[in-house]
Amino acid sequence: MRVGKDFTGVGTGVLIFNNENKILLGLRSSDPEKADSELEGEGTWTLPGGKLDFLESPIECAERETKEETDIDVKNLKLISVSDDKIPKAHFITLGFLCKEFEGEPKTMEPDEITKWEWFEINSLPERIFSPSKKIIKNYLDKKIYSDN
Repeated sequence: MRVGKDFTGVGTGVLIFNNENKILLGLRSSDPEKADSELEGEGTWTLPGGKLDFLESPIECAERETKEETDIDVKNLKLISVSDDKIPKAHFITLGFLCKEFEGEPKTMEPDEITKWEWFEINSLPERIFSPSKKIIKNYLDKKIYSDN
């Protein structure tokens, strides 16, 4: 994927709620090479998701990335957030989806990138959350769809 100062990428994040009303977050590797994040997310907690492939729909991307990262099959995704995520070396538009229906239990499928998955109360989250994921959660709580800061 071409990412840099002259190109804007598209990413997805999935806010998954379990039956205990907790959300799923994964801990990114502290090694920048393994964390696979142009937006400098090493050592942060993140929602499942990733970068849109050529000719892939955003929902297909969210479903594929969640399956690849967690082995969970998400269902009936609903778009809840659009954010503008940029730093001097990268720019992404991130689409956040809400998931309340899924099959499977989270497994660490890509341990070099995401070291573990855990369920958290939405009002008791870890301190360091990946910026695009933080925006999706904030937009959900604020009941707004767009965030540019």
